[in-house]
Amino acid sequence: MLRTVAALTLSVVVVAPAHAGAAEPPPRVPEQVGWGGAVSSVDPDASQIGIDVLRRGGNAVDAAVATAAALGVTDPFSAGIGGGGFFVHYDARTGRVSTLDGRETAPRSATDQLFVENGKPLPFAEAMTSGLSVGVPGTPKTWQQALRKWGTLNLREAMAPAEALARRGFVVDRTFNSQIANNAARFADFTSTRDLYLPGGQPPAVGSTFRNPQLADTYRELARTELASLYGGAVGRDLVKTVQQPPVVPGTTRNIRPGAMEISDLARYQVERRDPTRTRYRGLDVYGMAAPSSGGTTVGEALNILESTDLSKASDVEYLHRFIESTKLSFADRLRWVGDPAFSTVPTDGLLSQKFADSRACLIKPDAVLPAPQPAADPRNPKPCEATAGLSSLREDAERTTHLTTADRWGNVVAYTLTIEAEGGSGIVVPGRGFLLNNELTDFEFVAPTAGVPHPNLPGPGKRPRSSMAPTIVLDHGKVVLAVGSPGGSTIITTVTQILTGRLDRKMSLRDAVAAPRASQRNAATTPAEAEFIAAATTAGLQAIGHKFSQNAEIGAATAVERAKDGRWRAVAEPTRRGGGAARVVKVG
Repeated sequence: MLRTVAALTLSVVVVAPAHAGAAEPPPRVPEQVGWGGAVSSVDPDASQIGIDVLRRGGNAVDAAVATAAALGVTDPFSAGIGGGGFFVHYDARTGRVSTLDGRETAPRSATDQLFVENGKPLPFAEAMTSGLSVGVPGTPKTWQQALRKWGTLNLREAMAPAEALARRGFVVDRTFNSQIANNAARFADFTSTRDLYLPGGQPPAVGSTFRNPQLADTYRELARTELASLYGGAVGRDLVKTVQQPPVVPGTTRNIRPGAMEISDLARYQVERRDPTRTRYRGLDVYGMAAPSSGGTTVGEALNILESTDLSKASDVEYLHRFIESTKLSFADRLRWVGDPAFSTVPTDGLLSQKFADSRACLIKPDAVLPAPQPAADPRNPKPCEATAGLSSLREDAERTTHLTTADRWGNVVAYTLTIEAEGGSGIVVPGRGFLLNNELTDFEFVAPTAGVPHPNLPGPGKRPRSSMAPTIVLDHGKVVLAVGSPGGSTIITTVTQILTGRLDRKMSLRDAVAAPRASQRNAATTPAEAEFIAAATTAGLQAIGHKFSQNAEIGAATAVERAKDGRWRAVAEPTRRGGGAARVVKVG
């Protein structure tokens, strides 16, 4: 009965006539508290669609897929059907946390020389804006598998509101406009991207209505064919042709290299169901995403390093010092050990063992800063205060992704991070289909960081590149405490760790923990930090210890939900980053 009612309701949305202009968008609200379920995302239209699904009787999974599909319309430069992601689900009936790995894969033709030309690694910008960087998308199959395993709607029902949104249009905000402006030079080099996002040679004006009927048609075709059109059919053939023959504007001076993806790569793609990572922290169970994501292990290791220090009683300077040093060390180990588990052995249990964390924690001094980059240590054979696994450093990566969190009246929760990698992905829209392709394969190391030493994150046939996405769910005796995640490339890991310690240790409200000024130490000599962090009174104390900071415009854009003791849900979104997010509950109160 639930499926029938939902289908009838959603069908009305699909066949409703398009408005002459998009309605005024729902407001951006950083926090709501109430009953019946919650949705939090970066975009008010997307969050509202998720809440509408909950109001019609859908569950957290239905709402997550509907919200994600809407983000593919309104936040297409961060995520969409041309990308991938990681889906973490809590089942209130069983108390079990499960995950889906919808990470993109390299084509079967890929080798460890994918981004090497004439013996040298390609410049990152050239690799990014190319067919070479495009991985086989996993997002649509993630939606399908999540709905089949845990949802009450089918794919057509869950995607219908987003299809209608793409067809009728939405109001362009400053973030949407600026993301196009930031990428205008490369968008202008592809006929399909130029025609969609640079009409008349300029980004759509703030306050105007943006429609994407091509994407609406693609959504309808994917839903109608149960994704067969993408993973082997007409949409897939268009995608492959775009990768192999990018629609370059004649006369462009940009060196745009073709890729070698085949339709068989799409047909072969599978979403993997993986065991989540689990870390005990302050008596709570912190669940995250396992390899090929490094989010679960790196957040978990940092928390384990901090476990031996009572952060609730530390001064602000002591707390931030310990936080910064813990992520410095966990990032050292991340680079050395984490990759696609189908291609190399990832010592997950060792990375998350308290014994290993304690062997790293003893390196941290209260009155001095560890030099960086720190070498990695060997979690298979922990030696207290000794790093033995060779040098480690950070390769900067793109910082555009999106995260959403949902919860329902039955207590089910989803934390879902999805991406097309860089802002605007590869920059290439599939002609006639209305969606951007990812540049996810640039998450591979182009060459081994240490010559002659095997590395877990080099390209390979069918391989999934390492990710930093960290959708996280925290339980107390099997019951949800909170769920959180963020965009931001490798800063995702530090953002999630900072929010967790702020909420769980420092007893900040969830809203304040999400909004707090951020620093992101990832095993470098200087810690990138937001201007407000650098301007805070604590910074002088950190600098006195030896910390060095560089200013970063913005770090992350988290969303979260939290369960109150009386059963209400608290939905929280960023108040200002990326223009502010949109937190919603079904019934405020």
